[in-house]
Amino acid sequence: MLKELKVCFIGIGSIAKRHIKNLEKICRQDGIRLTIDAVRRKKCGDEDEKIRTVYTAIDQLQDMYDVIFITNPTNCHMESLKKAEAYGRSFFIEKPLAAADQIGEAEVYKEEEGKLYYVACPLRYNAVIQYIKDKVKPEKVISVRSISSSYLPEWRAGVDYRSTYSAHSSMGGGVSVDLIHEWDYLTYLFGKPIEIKSFQGRKSALEIDSEDYAIYIAEYSDKVVELHLDYFGRKTIREITLFTGEETIVGDIANHAITYLKRGETITFCEERDDYQIRELRHFLNMLRGENEPEYGLRHAIEVLKISQGVLA
Repeated sequence: MLKELKVCFIGIGSIAKRHIKNLEKICRQDGIRLTIDAVRRKKCGDEDEKIRTVYTAIDQLQDMYDVIFITNPTNCHMESLKKAEAYGRSFFIEKPLAAADQIGEAEVYKEEEGKLYYVACPLRYNAVIQYIKDKVKPEKVISVRSISSSYLPEWRAGVDYRSTYSAHSSMGGGVSVDLIHEWDYLTYLFGKPIEIKSFQGRKSALEIDSEDYAIYIAEYSDKVVELHLDYFGRKTIREITLFTGEETIVGDIANHAITYLKRGETITFCEERDDYQIRELRHFLNMLRGENEPEYGLRHAIEVLKISQGVLA
């Protein structure tokens, strides 16, 4: 039974603030005493009221934490993990594990025995993906078409998109890694493909130096998968379409619905983003308690990251 949870966040951006809010909710519901420290460059913002101690460098940490959340820019994840290793019993690392040019560094990293490592990809806990996982047999699927299209300047309210990590490849930005959720849930549903081809680059007028599109065709032994990712879609589309011998099933992730096109049936889910983020946090805490088996570690995250770059080896 978990009575107390001592955590540290490395980086306090929008996703860290969401995790803090959701952790507080879980701990209130479960009667867990939560203590939060953080590492950030400077103290600022109302969220500091929820944080016991704010450090400006990882090597200033003084405690051992139940969980260290690594929620800084993508290109800092591996360095932060190495520096924080001595201070954490478990690590919740925001997706993706590393930038595309850091895959080799991630592959040679040695996980410490007895510690829990988890790379977050909450979309697999979304109601639409969970429905497909539970109700659609993967061997019945002949073809898959998946898309995530949205407009980068509207991602973060009040923030100039040109200053974000998404806009800069040197900071780990670009759709292939930023929208790695799609490859995570596709491998969660169907496993690893046996062959993949991809096109990645920049076509829009967005003021970024990272790629704004990535398009893939992946071959499985019994199916084919097409995936489209972009930063320039002016109307958000996030869908997965499954073609079986009997039905065409559309999973509308953005609008929380499953539609069976042939029989004309739609199932809708009442869900907010925090709902599936909370499911993921609960799943992680259950692993921490020993109630769920630890899964993957860093291995799966590295495989998904390589697939996002069109590499299978």
